[in-house]
Amino acid sequence: MEPVLHESQVFGPLNVFNYYLNQDIIYIEKHEHYQKRSYRNRYSVLTANGIITLSIPLKKGKNAGIPISEVCISYDENWVDKHLHCLRSAYGSSPYFEFYYYDIEHILKKKHSSLFQLNLETIEFAVNKLKLSLKICFTQSYQTNYPEWTDLRNNDWKSYQSSLKYPQVWENKFNFVPNLSILDLLFCTGPEAVSYLTKMYGHQQHQINFE
Repeated sequence: MEPVLHESQVFGPLNVFNYYLNQDIIYIEKHEHYQKRSYRNRYSVLTANGIITLSIPLKKGKNAGIPISEVCISYDENWVDKHLHCLRSAYGSSPYFEFYYYDIEHILKKKHSSLFQLNLETIEFAVNKLKLSLKICFTQSYQTNYPEWTDLRNNDWKSYQSSLKYPQVWENKFNFVPNLSILDLLFCTGPEAVSYLTKMYGHQQHQINFE
């Protein structure tokens, strides 16, 4: 199976985790230049008011054009509490809120040295909670092409649609909303998350259990 490569993401879209199934190793792009308006510092959740995109604010300056590993998070405003309040409002009534929220709170309340470090911790969190047995590695330098890899850098994740669905907290109000953060799937389906990924995208099922 070809190695999978994609950019670093904060609580990335659940579609990307489809590519983690059955993988032994995934690669995260560590040497690209930061790009605005992407999953690198934004993630989407479904609330009583519809889809809300939460953004990680960055320190002022020209971030586009510097290596992703050098992009620093701004803590000048209290965005952490705003994100946590939004997650509590959106998923406080979800079946598995208690299983995940406090780990997420712990991650967001750390003052990470860089956006890349925060993103990496959110990827590790999701991989751990999905109980996937894979190793996370990084690119050693920037290359335009990886002909022998599944290169998903800058993939249009929003364009991916599936005919299969999973239960969502606000589905009675909005019907099913696709392409949200992996957090939506975890909060709503808990230990069945990998089973839903498998059904939605046709990969072999992984067995998972709560610790």
